[in-house]
Amino acid sequence: MSRRLYMGVIGVILGMIMAPLDGMMLGPALPVIVGDLGGAQDFSWVMTAYLVPMAAATPIWGKLGDLFGRRPAYLSAIAVFLLGSALAGVSQEMWQLIAFRVVQGLGGGGLMVGALALIAELVPPRQSARLMGLFGVIMPVALIAGPLLGGVFTEQLSWRWAFYINLPVGAVAALLIVTTIRLEARRISARIDTMGALLLTVVLVALSLLASWVGTRYTWTSAPILGLAATALLALATFVRVEQQAVEPIVPLRLFADRSFTLAQILRLTAGAAMMVFAAFLPLYMQLAKGASPTASGLLILPAMLGMVAVSVASGQIISRTGRYRGLAILGGAVLTVGMLTLFVLEPDTNLALASALTLLGGAGVGFIMQSTTIITINSAPPRDMGAASGSVTLWHTMGASLGAAMLGALYTSRLATTIEDRLGGEPAGRILADGELTVDAVHRLPDMAQDAIRAGVTDGVHGMAAAGLALGTIAFVLAWFIRETALRGGTTPQSTRSEPIPTLEEHHV
Repeated sequence: MSRRLYMGVIGVILGMIMAPLDGMMLGPALPVIVGDLGGAQDFSWVMTAYLVPMAAATPIWGKLGDLFGRRPAYLSAIAVFLLGSALAGVSQEMWQLIAFRVVQGLGGGGLMVGALALIAELVPPRQSARLMGLFGVIMPVALIAGPLLGGVFTEQLSWRWAFYINLPVGAVAALLIVTTIRLEARRISARIDTMGALLLTVVLVALSLLASWVGTRYTWTSAPILGLAATALLALATFVRVEQQAVEPIVPLRLFADRSFTLAQILRLTAGAAMMVFAAFLPLYMQLAKGASPTASGLLILPAMLGMVAVSVASGQIISRTGRYRGLAILGGAVLTVGMLTLFVLEPDTNLALASALTLLGGAGVGFIMQSTTIITINSAPPRDMGAASGSVTLWHTMGASLGAAMLGALYTSRLATTIEDRLGGEPAGRILADGELTVDAVHRLPDMAQDAIRAGVTDGVHGMAAAGLALGTIAFVLAWFIRETALRGGTTPQSTRSEPIPTLEEHHV
């Protein structure tokens, strides 16, 4: 690979890594953001407002690359993402931050798909296989480095630098791509499933609002909740009909005729939702209940991230050598369930080292599910639908993360508010929640009784999320038993003891 091409690939990778890094940096920063901007009841939408448009926009960016060229589409996605980052960094109120996160998500949807498409055009298959292996390292790096960087920026500079840092990184990426990558100006015939993407967005927004509001702002039988439920069902039914008739649907519905494929997507959704417990909400416990700094809270969730990464890598090797994957999916559900059970041990006086270690099992469970479902999805899809199947993995994981952020955030804030109100009374609780007093520094300035109430409330909120995570893990464990284990492409059956290697995950993507 020439030096010029090498620099271009670096630019592509820099552009792609912004999206996962941005998401992981916000966990340690969230308590400080709430303290600065207020809006404790809506803080989970800082995550959801990014993930929903990202999920819906991903297939659109892929088609735009087909129509107008890979490089222009990728550069446009970077530009939209950087615009959202700059606006998010200057937000003065919570609703502004949420709105600007939508812009970020629209651009973020094109970063991963655009990078993969660019690499596929830049280098021949033999070299691109090696690069895909490099791409496989990016997500683990983001999972591990993101919380640390988010804590450091928040503590040493400002939480706003979790967004501002994207600007120089994105500018360098765009400069490298513009100056080093030259592609033929050719267009591929493609049709954009705009209606499908729009309906999918309506479904996700309605379900996210439903998860956030039911039982908190509105009762189960209130008009807004019933209206959201009806909207979600109607949009989903229309989405299915549109996808059946679309020439190039977002996800070909024929793929769901395979039971293992369908179950893999559901498992992926549960893993995406469960992952938010560790990525977004446990730093709140570390900071508000234990008094950890933003940097320390990023360090303290490292066991979850390391467990996720290590298990993903190890299970990929096991599947490659043995051809077995069903058992790992079942194990993932079991480990995730146990991992969520251990979170009930967390109390305001729990030792910090123990609290950190307890996150390991949950992260490992997510790792088992993520890797096994990726293999199952790819192995279940026919070659003509390989691209759509690969995109489906990301789509369902992102949907799970967005719905999980909304649901878990609602559980957390509801239990937090209830506990503080029970201990202090309605007026003091309302002031603490509404006036942005939920930061480490602000909590330390409160009377001892209020500090104890906040710590108890945060812990009760974590227990509520653990209960939801326990349900997700149980669902994953039960459904994994119904997966059919068939021979992986490459000729090795699950029972075979042959020594020929099974194609790796990266090779399947190529």
